[in-house]
Amino acid sequence: MAVNTPKELRNMTMYQVFVRNFSEEGTFIKVQERLDEIKALGTDIIWLMPIHPIGTIKRKGSLGSPYAISDYRAVNPEFGTMEDFKELAEAIHARGMKCIIDVVYNHTSPDSVLSTEHPEWFYHKEDGSFGNRVGDWTDIIDLDYSNKELWDYQIETLKLWAETVDGFRCDVAPLIPLAFWLAARQAVEKVRPGCIWLSESVEPGFITYMRGRGITALSDGEIYQAFDLCYDYDVYGKFRDCLSGKGTLADYAEAVNRQEYIYPENYVKLRFLENHDQARAAFLLPDDAALLNWTAFCYFQKGLTLIYAGEEYGAEHTPSLFDKDTVDLSENDMSEVLTPFITKLAEIKRGAVFTDSVYTVKAQSERFLIAEHESKHGRALGIFAVKGDTGYVETDFPDGVYTDRISGEEVEVFRGGVQCFGAPMILIAE
Repeated sequence: MAVNTPKELRNMTMYQVFVRNFSEEGTFIKVQERLDEIKALGTDIIWLMPIHPIGTIKRKGSLGSPYAISDYRAVNPEFGTMEDFKELAEAIHARGMKCIIDVVYNHTSPDSVLSTEHPEWFYHKEDGSFGNRVGDWTDIIDLDYSNKELWDYQIETLKLWAETVDGFRCDVAPLIPLAFWLAARQAVEKVRPGCIWLSESVEPGFITYMRGRGITALSDGEIYQAFDLCYDYDVYGKFRDCLSGKGTLADYAEAVNRQEYIYPENYVKLRFLENHDQARAAFLLPDDAALLNWTAFCYFQKGLTLIYAGEEYGAEHTPSLFDKDTVDLSENDMSEVLTPFITKLAEIKRGAVFTDSVYTVKAQSERFLIAEHESKHGRALGIFAVKGDTGYVETDFPDGVYTDRISGEEVEVFRGGVQCFGAPMILIAE
């Protein structure tokens, strides 16, 4: 784990924005216009998906993937100017939030600035042509980090952006040598002390697949040496399995508990129900009660919570990465419930008990998740009816009458049990 990773990240919420699809106009200016709404959700950090120009050769869809970047040191003119971007970052800062941008350092578009100016910095196939090592990524070509001049260029680029932004979300970071990330973090720290580093860590199966082909693929345990935050993909598969019936709720709880002892003491996980690569939460969980319970559990978990733009409105459609596909951010019946619900959860998450705790999760049948934080600041109990069921839930939480921090209603714990009426509950004993 990065030794200077602040545990206070566990009290925070991150909001993910794809500029192209955030508004009809798809510009930095239109994102800026909605910053007050984003802030009102309890957002601490705004993550902007890649803001750079997109390549044209082998482009997917009509507009291309934002992850097929042609110039790391420029902004996509479709989004606006560099001045527009800097004004957006300043406006984010003025509201007390931080701004991080996507860093896509494993690959570029085939017609990138670097492929023209420094073709020797790229992976080449046996016939000498550019290529990539993951077959379905047909719109990109891989960089080759055996060339230390590439390291210098990439680190200098990070330092340039760090003059404006507060951190980086690093795309498929495990495919890039750990030594590079360690060097990058050290160099950037001199420009932006406290810079936030988020790794898109990858699924266990992808790690073993890439290693089997002789390709660098860092585990979360390795990547934590350079990064503050890692994705939750080490347990996400178990989450999907328990939704589909392939696995059990107990399997998922066990996987979450395992994180508590296999990672460094100050580990911070990025907790999410959805992101741009996964199905929307409201699509996976069409039952409203189940959606609310899983959302509450996501916030209660030990780590930083991610909200993908539109999630607070109950959006069911995952926007395309390759075409114009504007997210519906209009008010609807579900947003009238979800938006204030998320705001309340973000407020609860700021409690000191969640910053530095011992965290445990257990399942009761296939109906309830019971999670607990225990620290010098007290104990927090979360009960989540993941299918919206009512029932009697067993717990070792101290007997007494508590105020449910979500609903504001009184809840009694008596002789190791509590009644659950289908809604999530969070009780805190200070």
